[in-house]
Amino acid sequence: MTFVAAENRYSEMTYRRTGRSGLKLPALSLGLWHNFGHDRPTDTQRAILRRAFDLGVTHFDLANNYGPPYGSAETNFGRIFAEDFLPYRDELVISTKAGYDMWPGPYGDFGSRKYLLSSLDASLGRLGLDYVDIFYSHRPDPETPIEETMGALASAVQQGKALYVGISSYTPEQTRAAAAALAEYNVPLLIHQPRYSMFDRHVEDGLFPVLDELGVGSICFSPLAQGLLTDRYLSGNVPADSRAATSRFLSSDVLTDTYLERVRGLNAIAAERGQTLAQLAVTWILRQRSVTSVLVGASSVGQLEQTVAALDAPTLTPDEIAAIEPFAVHGTGLR
Repeated sequence: MTFVAAENRYSEMTYRRTGRSGLKLPALSLGLWHNFGHDRPTDTQRAILRRAFDLGVTHFDLANNYGPPYGSAETNFGRIFAEDFLPYRDELVISTKAGYDMWPGPYGDFGSRKYLLSSLDASLGRLGLDYVDIFYSHRPDPETPIEETMGALASAVQQGKALYVGISSYTPEQTRAAAAALAEYNVPLLIHQPRYSMFDRHVEDGLFPVLDELGVGSICFSPLAQGLLTDRYLSGNVPADSRAATSRFLSSDVLTDTYLERVRGLNAIAAERGQTLAQLAVTWILRQRSVTSVLVGASSVGQLEQTVAALDAPTLTPDEIAAIEPFAVHGTGLR
């Protein structure tokens, strides 16, 4: 059946300006890191993407090696885009990245000009697009001059293959250097994609002030700390289908008594607000004026809808923020 987007798709979503740019992003963006590879049914992927757009989620975030296997998330998204979203291209913000391993040999990893630009061409082919809205350097490269990496991003803009550029997981010092290198080409640094959650707060003291100073936006990934900020582990047990049981990014050995005390305390605060713990985690991140958007994943339409419902909750009060603080401890669950 031909997809026709909901007429009221912009009526409820909040949109935030990205730094000092002209681009606005939805408060919640959909990340395709998990659940969009060849191991998931295409019909489920299609349903999630359609529902996301109907809810006002206009930003879809990918990377060259999302899957599994590598490249499959872009391939699957590209197929669904061609069938469902082509008439809405100008209403969408589509991003991709390069910087982690993608193919064998010395030219398929990190931040060389050769890797970044060849990866972008391959991504555009899988996506079936002439350009992406944002192209990221997925991580800093300790052995490549930042001027080379940023020069490659600038070339992507100059060649019309990306409208904007961003970086991910760069330190505050590296972020300053990246912005300065891009400025040599009159290409602004649009956005930074850091990891940020109640249990991973490293960006608060260093990165956010730099982004504010430079006028750069931010879009935060892993807002639920790989599932630790959900109700899945409140009992102290590990469900067989949970990320702690199946993913290399989370291990059951982090489910300590300290973790359980903190997550149960946060869950009680969420319940008092009529929220789930996951919704509270999103609301807490969005309290930050430095945050443009929160990058969330979804394995089902229902999960997506529940996450988006976090935007209906009232803003956290100073008293609630103070009550959260003893439980939102940096390093909880981190290895």
